[in-house]
Parts: sequence; structure tokens; C-alpha cells
Amino acid sequence: MPNVYAIDGITPVVDPTAFVHDSAVLIGDVIVGAGAYIGPCACLRGDFGRIVIAPGANVQDTCVLHGFPGKDTVVGEAANIGHGAVLHGCVIGRGALVGMNSVVNDNAEVGEYAVVAAMAFVKAESIIAARMLVAGTPAKVIRQMQDTEVQWMQRNVTMYQQLAVRSHASMQKVPALTAPEPNRKRLAFPDAIPLSELNRDQ
Repeated sequence: MPNVYAIDGITPVVDPTAFVHDSAVLIGDVIVGAGAYIGPCACLRGDFGRIVIAPGANVQDTCVLHGFPGKDTVVGEAANIGHGAVLHGCVIGRGALVGMNSVVNDNAEVGEYAVVAAMAFVKAESIIAARMLVAGTPAKVIRQMQDTEVQWMQRNVTMYQQLAVRSHASMQKVPALTAPEPNRKRLAFPDAIPLSELNRDQ
């Protein structure tokens, strides 16, 4: 069971089809939608403002989500929140991608299918238009996302939606093996490539 805590009589809500890892922490006014994925050691602190994870979105390992009183922190439908990202009182649009170890600050809005590059800092009150790539500290618009990149983002979020299903079906806590088995099998995802490889081939 994940670490779920009520505060001031408000209890997190998790749709039965969502997957929340046992090491994740959900506190207070948190709503996790259908088919969403919440990764290991993610912390969703709804002890001041509401946190909404829309259906099919993913919040990956070690992410932190928090906000101010009266402000909702929203991860839109089918959005990707990469490893270690911090979201504070902001709105992430449908299908958007927030890169690893980036920060999106108060009252910022990231548009549909926009990308916040890894390690970027999106200042408070920033508005990032749909399908724009931003990078840097502070984050600045680099260019518009190409159709092939948006399609890559859609495939990536589908993998995480499938991971929620796989995790419900087969993830279990087990003792570690002391040595690899002979002919140890590998996880196979032949269509999955990093975005950098997609762009390199064009």
C-alpha cells in the first residue's frame, strides 16, 4: 500500500485503475485520475493546495508536487512529469512533458504538448504556449515542437499508461537474487527510443 495520509479530514483519492508505488507519499487534497502512474518516492503534498493528476498522466520517481493555499497544482491528461521534477502551484497542460530535474514554479502554465527541457527552471507566472520547447535557467522558448516529436511524446505517455497496467498485474516485493540467472531475459520495447535519437536521425 502507498503511504496515504489524511489531513484536516481530507483524504487523497486514487482511481482504482491508477498505479501508485508503495514508496510514494500522498497527503491530503490529492486526486489521482484513471490510468495514471505515480512512481517510486514521488511526494504529492496536498496539505495547502489541491493536487490533481488527470487521467493517463504520469508523475515519475522522486518528483515533488506542492502548492499554496487556494491554488491547484494540476498535471493534465496524458502529461509526462520526468524523474525528479518539482511542480509548485502550477498547471501542466494535456500531453505536455516536464523534463528530468526541472522546476515549474507558482502560477506558471505549460501549454498542451509543450516541453520543459531537463533541468530547466520555469519562473513563477510564466506562460508557455502549446507545443513550445523551453530550456535553461530561467527557461526561455527555443522553438516549436515538430509533429514527429509530439508523436514521440504520445508514444512515451502510452508506455507509462501501460506501465500502470503492468505494475498492477505483475509488480511484487520479492527478495533479491544473489546472482543473475543463466540467459537472464531482458525487458523488450523495440519501438522505444530517446527523443535525442529521434532528432539525430532526422
